[in-house]
Amino acid sequence: MRKAAAFVAAILGAAVLSGASAQTVQPTLVPKPAPVNSPKVDTPPANPALGAQPLTAENVNAWLDGYMPISIGKSDIPGAVVVVVKDGQILTSRGYGFSNVEKRTPVDPHTTLFRPGSISKLFTWTAVMQLVEQGKLNLDEDVNKYLDFKIPPRNGKPVTLRNIMTHTSGFEEQVMDLIAVDQKKYVPYDQILRRWVPKRVYDPGTTPAYSNWATALAGYIVSRVSGEPFEAYIQRHIFAPAGMGLASFQQPLPANLKPLMSEGYQPGSNKPYGYEYVGVGPAGSLAASGDDMGRFMIAHLNNGGPLLKPATAQLMHSTANDPIPGLQKMSLGFYQSNINGRPVVSHGGDTVAFHSDLHLFLNDGVGLFVSFNSPGKEGAAHALRNALLEQFGDRYFPAPADARKIDAKAGKENAEKLAGTWSTSRRSFSTFLSITDLIGQTKVGVGEDGQPLISDGLFAGLNGQPRKWIPVGPMLWRDADSHEMLGANVVDGKAVRFSLGSVAPIIVWDRTPWYQDSAWLLPLTYLSLAVLFLTMLFWPVRAIVRRRYGAAIGVEGRELQAYRASRLGATAIFLTIVGWIFMISTMFGDLNYLSASFLPVVLSLQVISFITFIGGAAAIVWYAVTVWRRKGGFRATWKAKLWSLLLVVSAATILWIAIIYHLLGFATKY
Repeated sequence: MRKAAAFVAAILGAAVLSGASAQTVQPTLVPKPAPVNSPKVDTPPANPALGAQPLTAENVNAWLDGYMPISIGKSDIPGAVVVVVKDGQILTSRGYGFSNVEKRTPVDPHTTLFRPGSISKLFTWTAVMQLVEQGKLNLDEDVNKYLDFKIPPRNGKPVTLRNIMTHTSGFEEQVMDLIAVDQKKYVPYDQILRRWVPKRVYDPGTTPAYSNWATALAGYIVSRVSGEPFEAYIQRHIFAPAGMGLASFQQPLPANLKPLMSEGYQPGSNKPYGYEYVGVGPAGSLAASGDDMGRFMIAHLNNGGPLLKPATAQLMHSTANDPIPGLQKMSLGFYQSNINGRPVVSHGGDTVAFHSDLHLFLNDGVGLFVSFNSPGKEGAAHALRNALLEQFGDRYFPAPADARKIDAKAGKENAEKLAGTWSTSRRSFSTFLSITDLIGQTKVGVGEDGQPLISDGLFAGLNGQPRKWIPVGPMLWRDADSHEMLGANVVDGKAVRFSLGSVAPIIVWDRTPWYQDSAWLLPLTYLSLAVLFLTMLFWPVRAIVRRRYGAAIGVEGRELQAYRASRLGATAIFLTIVGWIFMISTMFGDLNYLSASFLPVVLSLQVISFITFIGGAAAIVWYAVTVWRRKGGFRATWKAKLWSLLLVVSAATILWIAIIYHLLGFATKY
């Protein structure tokens, strides 16, 4: 029994990994959560008591040259670029490591191209605001006014560009054809938009739920209203006036830029991952040199000039949404990363290989851009780039540490309100990929010290251990070892929504409905798979033993038919679950399978699921009925009845999961 349970646990472990990939490891084109075992970043914090360091090229270069080479070397990251701008000039641009490991080509910050992922969105938002200036777009107009296909309303409310720019349009997640490394599987964004409108799962303006699809929709609107292809519009109206000669949204890259493109790498591999074709291009297909990213930062720090009018730039940088008071807020397209009392607007981005951040210190005329060409071992790039911002802020704009604190009793009462099971707002709701929520839910407990206890990857500290949360206000906590914050909204004395400060503008966590709560559903699933596996295993074993010793099975007629049907049903259900685990793991393990070319496999498994989950459950119920009607010795009857009940519960559990997580269905878009 223990061995069988271990086997089932191993299989579910694969499911957990695939689910984690679906939510954190897959290319999200947004800052990614750090894995639980993310390596510790060893750079010591700056001491505000020593005062601010001079923000000069000499000082920054000395700091970066001591920090970056060691950090990327320890983290198995081949190359990186860092650019700092100040007062309308590039203060410094530094390249570290290699853009091509095999050729030993060093990163040149002036000419080497990196893929900044979702930082591409800032160019799309800038284009939107240019057209708003011209009176061609209205941030609060129903976007259907600008489209040639229909976005259905939700509860009578349309989607607006303001909703899209604050990631409150309410769409569920879309991943099909998100990224491909095989150009033949690349699907342009306009085709992706026309073929499927993701389900609207939130009323507009109510819930931050980051959406690449919605951003691509904004890019499509830019193209339709301007009358220019999106890539051409960005080239003419943003790259050219900003002086960005080594930047492009085109896929594949223009011939003159291809030789300058850094290779991207996976951890532990010196073989290039391959050029990533981003399906939702306006959301993440940019390739640009470090210097050109510096020029873009300079334009925005210069009140938008030459890209935007000062009033437009100020509107874009100002607060547009405040999902959880006390945490970071959302601007129009930028999310806020205020540090040490300094207003900072930012954006991050991730493809499979490249991981980047951009920060603008608005009142200081300072910008910081960093990009890595690999996630590094154990997702180190995320920790490094977060630490880089905090170190930069503490070194050049120090401030006294946050001394707020409330008494332990009030802190514990707040933590108890937060306890429970939570689901992220950014996920699939209506397709089979919603199953990733089952193994991706966040559990919040209360530690012995009365503080929230959250060990999931995103909520872990830089050393991979749960953060030590210090209560600093009503439903607000500060990480003892960083600038990170935790906060929640309370309604009628109960916490109904929470988030981390760094992601609150774009993603929040809501209470998981009881019928999807993994706190009870996952243990029951483990038990069910163990019962199904043992039934499948011992069916042929018992038959072999009976044949070996000439024993009779002990049942006949319809009861024998029911017995065989139940064993066949249990086997079919178990193997179908294994099929789902294998398929989803494959899809997120190789993004070429997250494409329409993989649909025959998906549809086949969905058809099989209808047959096995429903038919198998019916066969098991039939068998249970025959067992409970059986007359015979108490011992034999008791064993058979108990196992038949376990089988019924197991089949019912899997069927329940298949229904609420849409494994039963025919999803051709997801």
